[in-house]
Amino acid sequence: MALPNLLAHLRVPAIASPMFIISNPDLVLAVCRAGMVGSFPSLNARPVSVLDEWLGRITADLASWDAVYPDRPAAPFAVNLIVHKSNDRLMQDLELCIKYKVPLIITSLGARTDVNDAIHGYGGLVFHDVINNRFARKAIEKGADGLIAVAAGAGGHAGRLSPFALVQEIREWFDGPLALSGAIATGGAILAARAMGADLAYIGSPFIATNEANATPAYKQAIVECSSEDIVYSSLFTGIHGNYLRPSIVAAGLDPDNLPEASATTMNFAAATTAKAWRDIWGCGQGIGAVKQVAGAASLVGRLESEYAVALHSIA
Repeated sequence: MALPNLLAHLRVPAIASPMFIISNPDLVLAVCRAGMVGSFPSLNARPVSVLDEWLGRITADLASWDAVYPDRPAAPFAVNLIVHKSNDRLMQDLELCIKYKVPLIITSLGARTDVNDAIHGYGGLVFHDVINNRFARKAIEKGADGLIAVAAGAGGHAGRLSPFALVQEIREWFDGPLALSGAIATGGAILAARAMGADLAYIGSPFIATNEANATPAYKQAIVECSSEDIVYSSLFTGIHGNYLRPSIVAAGLDPDNLPEASATTMNFAAATTAKAWRDIWGCGQGIGAVKQVAGAASLVGRLESEYAVALHSIA
């Protein structure tokens, strides 16, 4: 199935994934202007009034860009909504997304028909992120337009499945828009994701090491200096298994090779260190070996675009 027109003409067939704390309007705008979908979690904008400001700024700025550069229009942007019942801001955030007609909504932690219907009401698209085939089926049954397959190696709350297995199983029954997440950090990896059957790559960790990202200098430098061997998969910090940077775990006074599991998660973590999991433990995927320097987001997108073109040419 062909991609919806909204996503069919990207200069780089990829989405910069929404990252907690990290993603902000500066990062989104830089990525979109460079020709790749930029995104952010709605909960990064606090309080709700800040989300109104962010959406107004992004919408106006991209419209101005398109007016000045009609031959190089910006890519659309996306907002990530946590649709779990624990998110007491969901309906307020949804109303603002409707107000600004956000082109693409990425839903996480549960799929809801009412949310999907509200987004479809103004013509928006909904992609739902999943870690297995069972959740993928539920998302489509509840009205999602597309899926984001979060495979092993992705940053943050990554799945356990190989991208080959996950994409293969989803493609047995679903021919709609599909993005793939998991250690994708080069243009060649984007092409590999498409060869497997995905339409788009979903890339997060490399964008932490950009000038625009809301990360500390130490976090950005760790992305540059570390490799896949420095990624630790643990449930300790949130109760859900995810991938994290080893240096941040060590800095919190913990042994990354001997972390307790999720039973009594909060108590174990709180008892072991004064660090805050949301602030001091750095999420990261396994693809960071390709990141060699902190640079502007547009420069990173440009690298991905060039590498993708080379990879395409090499198999032509």
